[in-house]
Amino acid sequence: MKKITILASVAAALMFSFTSVAQGAYTMDKAHSSVGFTITHLSISDIDGSFKTFDSKFTSSKEDFSDATFDFTADVNSINTDNEKRDGHLKSADFFDVAKFSTLTFKSKTVKKVAGNKYTIIGDMTMHGVTKTVSFEAMIRSGVNPMSKKTVVGVKVNGTVNRSMFGVGANMPGTMLSEDVVVRGSAEFSKD
Repeated sequence: MKKITILASVAAALMFSFTSVAQGAYTMDKAHSSVGFTITHLSISDIDGSFKTFDSKFTSSKEDFSDATFDFTADVNSINTDNEKRDGHLKSADFFDVAKFSTLTFKSKTVKKVAGNKYTIIGDMTMHGVTKTVSFEAMIRSGVNPMSKKTVVGVKVNGTVNRSMFGVGANMPGTMLSEDVVVRGSAEFSKD
């Protein structure tokens, strides 16, 4: 009887330990996060933009983040290029068509450690109603916030997305606007 009680206690402790480690959910700190893009106009000048309303979450139970999963959502209606007229045109049916497709999402499928704190994140991006697999280079760093004593993780990503693959600006020739759009993001997460 005593052996059964000890085994039950050990099993309960192991289950609790596994649950604690496996939970590994992190929430984005919006005050220390941004997402933006750059596109080339007339093959000569770069135009920068950003999404003002977005959210991201990730989970990981391993210290090297090799099992991490990322979920990102942006409100396309919050697009901002510091030009109201251009922003309005980007929201129209000529480009993002926010009346039909108001959300941009990214869901990771794999997170592969390259070396040190460098990673490759591959996942499905859905934009303008089209889903394609895309890849981003990433830097993931972690530490402890001295004020809150919580574990914090910084994730910086960049990559190139072809707008035509998603049907964005389909009638806009590449000589007017580059097909490739550089995407970059930086986010700070706290462990829940």
